[in-house]
Amino acid sequence: MASELIEQKLRLLPDQPGSYQMKDRNDKIIYVGKAKNLKNRVRSYFKSEHTGKTAELVANIHDFEFIVTNSDKEAFLLENTLIKRYRPYFNIRLKFSGSYPYIEITNERDPRLILANTLKHDHGTYFGPYPNVYAASETLHFLESTYPLRRCNGFQGRPCLYYSMGQCLGACFREVPEEEYAKNVAAITRFLNGDTKKAIHDIQKKMKGASDRMEYELAADLRDRLKFIDQTVENQRVLQNDHTPRDLFNFYMDKGWMTIETFFLRQGRLLRQQKETFAMVDSATEELESYIQQFYGQRNAQKPKEILVPKGVDTQLLTETMEVPARVPARGEKRDLLALAEKNARITLEDKFRLMELNEQKTTGAMKEITDALKLPQGHRFESFDHSSTQGTNYVSALVVFEDGLPNKNLYRRYKLQTPTGQDEAQATFEVITRRYTRLRDEGQMYPDLILMDGGEIQLHAAERALRELNIKIPVAAMVKNDKHQTADLLNSQGEHLFLDPHSQGFYLLQRIQDEVHRFVITFHRQLRTKTNLSSRLDEIAGIGPKSRIKLMRRFGSLPKIADASLEELQSLGIGAKTAALVKVSVTAMVRSENKKVFVKAKRKFEKE
Repeated sequence: MASELIEQKLRLLPDQPGSYQMKDRNDKIIYVGKAKNLKNRVRSYFKSEHTGKTAELVANIHDFEFIVTNSDKEAFLLENTLIKRYRPYFNIRLKFSGSYPYIEITNERDPRLILANTLKHDHGTYFGPYPNVYAASETLHFLESTYPLRRCNGFQGRPCLYYSMGQCLGACFREVPEEEYAKNVAAITRFLNGDTKKAIHDIQKKMKGASDRMEYELAADLRDRLKFIDQTVENQRVLQNDHTPRDLFNFYMDKGWMTIETFFLRQGRLLRQQKETFAMVDSATEELESYIQQFYGQRNAQKPKEILVPKGVDTQLLTETMEVPARVPARGEKRDLLALAEKNARITLEDKFRLMELNEQKTTGAMKEITDALKLPQGHRFESFDHSSTQGTNYVSALVVFEDGLPNKNLYRRYKLQTPTGQDEAQATFEVITRRYTRLRDEGQMYPDLILMDGGEIQLHAAERALRELNIKIPVAAMVKNDKHQTADLLNSQGEHLFLDPHSQGFYLLQRIQDEVHRFVITFHRQLRTKTNLSSRLDEIAGIGPKSRIKLMRRFGSLPKIADASLEELQSLGIGAKTAALVKVSVTAMVRSENKKVFVKAKRKFEKE
């Protein structure tokens, strides 16, 4: 049932194209959409029944805004801009960085060929992504030796090793003409776009020459290169007679989820594919249109000459916004490819459902075991806390969140506590529980179904006392470790040992939660301790005040890095020449002293053994 505010705003919606933005109770944008008719599209959220992710979205909408545009095309472009700006939770969020590498030709006076994990807006030329990291690396090595660019760090007055090996054009000792680079860049571009005939011809020619000169080792190496090309490129199934570069998109949807399959077609061959699976909010065709818009909007790679999509997609809109012809194949080989992409998407989605079912049996069942043991209703969200300190000082705490048996790292939190020196963990527990749930209460956020403290009765009762003073009712239990610092048992609010079966999924989940919260808090404490130690050592140097100390810490982060820095780098932070020299000498002495201590300790340990 829509609120009175939403009902009033629905009456004011215009019959025009535009973009709409759904907001939650904290006025945060959680979904951005587009519409040919804002009135009809936005009203459909509140006047129709929904399931799955759409129902979850509607349940979280407390307000909405809209922007009218002059055309569908403007609405499409505006939607993409707002998605990139706000990164709404319920929109498709593509993850291109980190998973698969790219091969990049850098945008420099002396360009390089590198393996890139992320796409940057540096105007370099990117090819990929490549699902096989090893294959991408081997491809890079082949291209570096066949079509060299620059592999050294730049001018150094003498030829580098790579130049001697024929894998660098010599920017290390001379000014390389741009024409030399352009020739090899063009060859690399042709190769990575699938045109390998020239490369194979060149290698066969070199191989024959090496054989004629009886340089059999070189000939064998060139033969291996040919084999590698054949394995990675040439044995791809021939799919078309024409060589137009194309990207093909198709999908399969079921149970509120969809998988989008992308085929990259170059030189008449299927070079690679890419899959994305996510829960749906809009119709399938609208989700696909949004996906394609983001796909090219977030990539710095070259666009194809043509985009192929299934029936129902607004090809005119895609053509105008992408500036690439978008077409629906009606017959022949292209239509068969579209069906093949749908088949792959269906297999992927069905596999995901099977995995989800297996994981649900394990994770949800594990959570039920824990709540059953505590005689609580089945829960979906557990929050766990642990503390760390340096001999009772500098207390820190950390929170991890598990939802349906899986960690949700976006909800992890770290706390610097104000607990006085000498106080026990009960005070630290009381402080962090008070801070955490005061905030959730004041912001109207959802409470967890169970709080798990990493410790014994002291932490358990301290957490319960904090919740009582806040007048908040959340069940609390404690995870207990044995003398080997391993998960041993679970304590309920009465301090009773529940003795879970150590071979059960519930006990295994308890171990995961305890290990994860301990890892998270220890990592946080070590980071703070390293910064504190660095800060105190810099304070020993005359002429270094708070501002200079902070600059050094932010720029370098450790004593060895400061010791390795040049005087020019130190002075670039606004430190005077004399002070920079003093910092260099002092920190170098500190590092040598630390290294000597480490060596002495290692020597003593060795002698004892």
